[in-house]
Amino acid sequence: MKEANEVKENFKILAIESSCDETAASVVVNGREVLSNVIASQIDIHKKFGGVVPEVASRMHIEAISAVVEEALREANLTFQDIDAVGVTYGPGLVGALLVGLQYAKALAYGLNIPLIGVNHIEGHISANFIEHKDLKPPFITLVVSGGHTFIVHMKDYGSFQVLGETRDDAAGEAYDKVARAIGLGYPGGPKIDKIAKEGNENAIKFPRANFHDKTLDFSFSGVKSAVLNYLNSLQMKGESYNQADVAASFQKAVVDVLVDNAMKACKEKQVDKIAISGGVASNSYLRAKLMERGEKEGIKVLFPAPILCTDNAAMIGSAAYYEYKAGRIADLTLNAVPNLKLGQR
Repeated sequence: MKEANEVKENFKILAIESSCDETAASVVVNGREVLSNVIASQIDIHKKFGGVVPEVASRMHIEAISAVVEEALREANLTFQDIDAVGVTYGPGLVGALLVGLQYAKALAYGLNIPLIGVNHIEGHISANFIEHKDLKPPFITLVVSGGHTFIVHMKDYGSFQVLGETRDDAAGEAYDKVARAIGLGYPGGPKIDKIAKEGNENAIKFPRANFHDKTLDFSFSGVKSAVLNYLNSLQMKGESYNQADVAASFQKAVVDVLVDNAMKACKEKQVDKIAISGGVASNSYLRAKLMERGEKEGIKVLFPAPILCTDNAAMIGSAAYYEYKAGRIADLTLNAVPNLKLGQR
């Protein structure tokens, strides 16, 4: 690894995120102060397809990226000449979508003759907590829960991660989307299930929780998803109806119980007294409430970013980029998209 870089006062990073279906740009100072955070969402476009269509997402990124970056600079009251470095997501994600943001960022870095910093999207999600909680420092446990990822991670230091558990199949957010579609709620499933579950009985239906024989903190959500689909199919074959809110609440309880249990086990295993939650599902009100409840009971401080920092955004990328830069990890113009990039991989 290169030697750590000296960082001038008020180091400004223009960050770009385009890993899935949000085109986002942000200006972040010293990894913690957000001057702007602009997001162009494609949810309404993909809603009619019931999920993200990669080719459509890539085209929409191409159309939006220049305007989004310019708006981020306007909101920050800065020009390109005021920027000290460009940070960009290079994986994991949809390869076509990643390439749009990455090529734009490389062109900027080259044209402005400033450093290019490649950021792991998952590390970006974790770093969102540094923006929300200005005094937060490693070590801590982090639970990353989104549409594409579910991890329990021990963050030992800035840029130093140990994965303690991960999903062996569907991510939690992916299971939410599939169940929401099955019960007629549509896309995106996470917020819709969270909302309707408040009207249901979480104990109405006993859906399974995956238990592994080895003492692992891994997750599996394909079983509970399949159990919901089998439950719905059996009722349909009998000509019986179901309560949408009860199914949503019972499914959500099955998922959140495992997330909370494993997160608390990780804290005990590593003797850490704080856990930071990140990713799109981190904005789920039921998950937040259950983690806070358990954390209070077990003496573990539970931290969350604001909802705008949970879903894909560029501010979190700017925060992660700052600590990459400080560690001396600067990319060159050969940086390529890595759609299956692992957490901690460089």
